[in-house]
Amino acid sequence: MVDPERIKQVVDEVSGWLRVFDDGSVDRTWTGPAEALFLMEPVPSHDYPRDGIALLDLPGEPSLRLYLPELPPEHAGDGRRKALPILLQFHGGGFCISHFSWLMYHQFYSRLARAVPAIVVSVDLPLAPEHRLPAAMDAGFRALLRLRSLARAPPRPPEAVADPAERLRSGADFSRVFLIGDSSGGNIVHEVAARAGRLEVEQEGFWSPLKVAGGIPLHPGFVRSSRSRSELEVQSDSVFFTLDMLDKFLALALPEGATKDHPYTCPMGEAAPQLEEVRLPPFLVAVAEKDLIRDTNLEYCEAMRRAGKDVEVLVNKGASHSFYLNKVAVDLDPTTGNRTEELILAIKDFMDRH
Repeated sequence: MVDPERIKQVVDEVSGWLRVFDDGSVDRTWTGPAEALFLMEPVPSHDYPRDGIALLDLPGEPSLRLYLPELPPEHAGDGRRKALPILLQFHGGGFCISHFSWLMYHQFYSRLARAVPAIVVSVDLPLAPEHRLPAAMDAGFRALLRLRSLARAPPRPPEAVADPAERLRSGADFSRVFLIGDSSGGNIVHEVAARAGRLEVEQEGFWSPLKVAGGIPLHPGFVRSSRSRSELEVQSDSVFFTLDMLDKFLALALPEGATKDHPYTCPMGEAAPQLEEVRLPPFLVAVAEKDLIRDTNLEYCEAMRRAGKDVEVLVNKGASHSFYLNKVAVDLDPTTGNRTEELILAIKDFMDRH
């Protein structure tokens, strides 16, 4: 017989997404609208192309998922496969939820990989509150170090060609690595790019032959402790991003005792390193017009410009936070579909120019 006094009690909850119990355990079973559950279904890996993409998993620390696109004839050159740029992708979820295998990411990043074309390398990130920040930042940085190791690895014999690591190594242009992240993954883009730049300054050639060619935060989770005007005035039209989620996820994810003014969530703030002193590659920042955190996203972009950084801003007109991950809206709503296509084309153009 179970002692009632030992039944776990919920001590914190983010509606639909996450429950934290008094023993420290966490339940991430989706309890929101049933029709949205399919977006969180994991997509299995597959060695051979489906819809133009081979999907391979590369276990390690951290584990990686590779999107390897089939190349159209114009990329064949003299018959040899053209080396493709890399998009190192950090998923969103407020540092507390999500997995790189979810359909919501697969449906967008497989499409992006084909369109650029590029090899997308998605990173399996540790989640808070079990792993508070900087755990996810550290994992993102270790992923970049893994790419450097692959870039420096000698060619392997022909019989190793089926190995995921060798397929990545042989098909990628490591001198064109772009960091891309959704929502809180955009915060990781900034942090990893800053760490990479600092090491390059301290140890010239540290990354060679790898080069971080650009950063692409998509609706990054940049906020302040005080509410912005958009947080107060914009009405969220989605269960995927609310003020309650924003507040609770960051309370669970930030280092103990930290506020939203921490550099991880406010890199343009007073507590963060001066942006003028941070070495960063060119950035393309996507900002959703109807995002709750639109104003702090735009504040970040303006701070980057004042610091003399190479930053381009794409405002997704009429769009909400991470709209492009909602496959139902992308497929059925013409506006969402058009904005998603514009986003993909903007990313492709940015990468083509860098």
